[in-house]
Amino acid sequence: MRTALVGCGGIAAVHAAVLKNLADCEIVGFADIIPERAQRFAAEYGGNAYASLEEMLEAEKPEVLHICTPHYLHVPMAVYALEHHVHVFMEKPPVISWQQLAQLEEAVLKSDKKLGVCFQNRYNPCVQAVKELLASGEAGKIKGARAFVTWNRQTPYYTESGWRGSLATEGGGALINQSVHTLDLLVYLIGQPVWTDAVIANHHLKGIIEVEDMMEANIRFADASAVFYATTAYCTDDAPLIELFCENMKIRMEDPRVELIYPDGTRKVPETKVIAPLGKGYWGSGHGSCIHDFHDAVKNNRPYPQELNGIKETTKLMLAMYESARKGHAVQLTETREEK
Repeated sequence: MRTALVGCGGIAAVHAAVLKNLADCEIVGFADIIPERAQRFAAEYGGNAYASLEEMLEAEKPEVLHICTPHYLHVPMAVYALEHHVHVFMEKPPVISWQQLAQLEEAVLKSDKKLGVCFQNRYNPCVQAVKELLASGEAGKIKGARAFVTWNRQTPYYTESGWRGSLATEGGGALINQSVHTLDLLVYLIGQPVWTDAVIANHHLKGIIEVEDMMEANIRFADASAVFYATTAYCTDDAPLIELFCENMKIRMEDPRVELIYPDGTRKVPETKVIAPLGKGYWGSGHGSCIHDFHDAVKNNRPYPQELNGIKETTKLMLAMYESARKGHAVQLTETREEK
């Protein structure tokens, strides 16, 4: 399949490395507003370099587009590509506002092409092992959960990017950028969220960024509740922690390790497959499997688990957490309203 990529930053290198070794994939173009970036990618991975998405789609007529641009461009570019009959694989976040979610839903509804979102941590072997354990019934029902993301982001990360740290272009901070994958795993493992009450703060970058460096939330699901904490003010980047408190055990997951803790204190570490990550280790190891799965779904015209409907509950929860934190009250997900 003829495949193109727009946005030639850090995460684009992960996508390009997977695509280069993907059977039946021909990389035909890279686009970036900084032409030298697109040229470097084209020289390394093949294809032609372009200064705009529109020029690239017109010249190359790709079947699939990977979107690796700043957050605020994800939806406009996805809508444009879908309207031009191109399948879209999009980096997170899928949207940065309720308005964008409505726009994306409309575009997907009108198009006969697929839109997939890169929530790659669902494909981490440890996550798949926990998913299978829960499905087996051995752990019993999930009664509660906790999730922690403690990473480090300092001033240059924001000031040198040209878009991070701005509410209009990033959409948020510690949640939408650093910990949305962990939030997605809570939804993936527990089920539909119904209510949230959240708080945001900026502890260590006051006067530098408009977005949060900390998000804390209580989340209620249909049959369980969770506490969630994310910060970019930690001293290093540790693997995210998710712990599920189940009827028969606690399941503690820190990629790539899973630990089962039984009521009598017995601990068991089941053997799980270890895959070397393509990017930073704390990003997880699922990028390759995630991208392979999307391209296979396009090729074989089958459903892809992370089309918009498959990740919509995570997206709505993320937006509801921001709404709750900014307005100072709890939000029912069934009662959220499009931002004015």
